[in-house]
Amino acid sequence: MSNSIRIHSFPLSGHAHRVRLFASLAGIAHEVIDVDLPGGAHKQPPFLSLNPVGQVPVIEDGDDVISDSNAILVYLARKYAPNYIPADPAGEAEVQKFLTLAAGELAFGPAAARLINVFKTPLDPEFCKTTAAKVLGKLEAHMEGREFLVGDKPTIADIAIYSYTAHSPEGDVSLEPYPNVRRLLANIEGLNGFVPMPATKVGLAA
Repeated sequence: MSNSIRIHSFPLSGHAHRVRLFASLAGIAHEVIDVDLPGGAHKQPPFLSLNPVGQVPVIEDGDDVISDSNAILVYLARKYAPNYIPADPAGEAEVQKFLTLAAGELAFGPAAARLINVFKTPLDPEFCKTTAAKVLGKLEAHMEGREFLVGDKPTIADIAIYSYTAHSPEGDVSLEPYPNVRRLLANIEGLNGFVPMPATKVGLAA
């Protein structure tokens, strides 16, 4: 690869982290450009020209500009790391189910609960925690007897669910009741090229 991709990111964004994590795990040459979200840079014309929605992450890969973290994972895997997407239709469909889960219940559960604590986002904490318990319960049951979500090796499904699941405690959502989920997180953290998302000072507060 002659040129590296440019990842427009924000350190505390789980959506941005999953893209940085995947690029690192897959050995995709990249540079990270941190966007000043607190300063509103994502709502200014230079960034909006890349993503009119005004959200990170966005990647630039030559002339290709891709937004939406899950769409970026699919793009990067297809182009640079096809071993992270199963070749068979049933396996790929299973991966897609977890991308949907990451964009749905995971976003409205653990990720949203974290938003309340870390960014003071005005959301309903009880709804977020109820949704978190539901999605973590699904993952816990699915991971029984497994090492990764789909098949016997990591896929973009694992990358998509990692960041917000691992940081659930920052939204006062404990992972203690979910040993299978914690094993999955440890398996991902043990991969060559793993990069963590910075922790915040909140979570499990009295």
